[in-house]
Parts: sequence; structure tokens; C-alpha cells
Amino acid sequence: MKIIVITQARTGSSRFPLKILKKINGKSLLEIHINRIKQSKIIDEIVIATSDNRRDDIIEEIASSLMVKSYRGSEDDVLDRFYKSVKSFEPDLLVRLTSDCTLIDGDLIDELIKNAVDKGLDYYSNILRPTYPDGQDIEVFKFSSLKKAWKSSKLFSDREHVTPFIKNNSTFFSKDLFTAENHEYKTDFSKVRMVVDYKEDLKVIDLLIKRLGEESTWKEYAELYLSDKNINSFNIHIARNEGYLTSLKNNK
Repeated sequence: MKIIVITQARTGSSRFPLKILKKINGKSLLEIHINRIKQSKIIDEIVIATSDNRRDDIIEEIASSLMVKSYRGSEDDVLDRFYKSVKSFEPDLLVRLTSDCTLIDGDLIDELIKNAVDKGLDYYSNILRPTYPDGQDIEVFKFSSLKKAWKSSKLFSDREHVTPFIKNNSTFFSKDLFTAENHEYKTDFSKVRMVVDYKEDLKVIDLLIKRLGEESTWKEYAELYLSDKNINSFNIHIARNEGYLTSLKNNK
């Protein structure tokens, strides 16, 4: 079975431009993100899917320096970029990540992959009913599911965010086009915010790394976040999934 991780990255974020190039301990957030993905013991390949905008040349350069593959495609139609970034590999299973999840956990990636394979699902993630921190978002799905979504998706929000068509037409939401289940943790950590969308988020990641280093588990970071108001006070007020909610308003 061929399993490929695709992480989306671009420098043109409207909320926090150039965020993935910001550095902690001399490393860009993108480099830290990729190094943590490499802790996975199951995946076969990592692809950074970025835009064909010239300002994203730097992302292609970083990918090369980290010895991972990159693909450049549409800036707005991320579903098209995502699909074309992996179709030549003919993978069986895909893992979708986003580069603003700096502290993504490699062991958690493997945990979701194993469950998805064991259950034989079209789609499996920990975001359908979140119990993991914002910033530990992992989606695992069959390439065949992606291809079907690529051919069928019409809404702006479906094309910009890759997987809404799959999720919304799945058994999790009482539809029958795709089989899907949610991966949940026994304790609810969904209020923990370790994603980087704003400058306040960067401060949180910086403090977590200064206290625990770059190789701790998601749970160690989450527990520190919840226990220390000097850390969580920076961003705990920010709503989850603001970007997706904004794009829903712009559906065409």
C-alpha cells in the first residue's frame, strides 16, 4: 500500500502573510512542520503542495533543502492542486495536512492511518467532531475518494478546502457516497489552539517550543497550554476554523 502525505503551504495568507517562513530556534515553521511529519513510521512520501504564484518560489526551495517533493498549482482551486500533486504517484491512501499545523504529531498521523486501513473507510479524520487540539488536524482518505471529489465538486468552499465534498456526502452525515468515521480522544482537547493563523498563535508556538522543545507529543504540548495562562491567554479567544467559515460565505 502506497501512502502519501500532502501538506498545503503558501506564503500569501490574508490573516498572517509569510507565517510559515517565521523562524523559531533558527528554523522556519515549515521546516519544523516537515521534520515532525518525518517522525511517521508508515508514510512513503511527503509532498508540499504550493501555488504557482512567484512569491511561493521560496517554498519550492525549502522543500528541496528538506529533501521532500513539491508541486505547484492553482492558488485558489486547492482541490485541483491537491489532486494533481499526487495523481502521478498512483497512491492508495492520502494524508492531508496543512502547514499552519506546525507541531503536527507523527505518531498521531500513524494512529489515524492504521485505523483508516483497519476499518476500510473512504475517509477518516479527527476533525468531524473535534476532540484533538486545533493544529493536530489530520485527514486520511482513499485516492479514489479524492478523484471523485475532484470531478464532482463545484462550490468555492469545496474547491478551496479540498475535503468538504467528501465529508458532507459521507455516512458520517447520513449520506452514502463515502464511508467515514471520526477519530476521537477520550478527553476533549479541542479548546487547545496550536495552529498558526495569527501573530498571537506564533507567540504560543514559540513558547511551547521554548518550554518543551521541537519533538514533544501533541498531548504534552496540549497539557502545558491548558495549564499555563501565560501561554494560552494569547490565542484562546480565537474561534476554530475561521478560514473555512469565511469561504462558506463566498460560495459560488
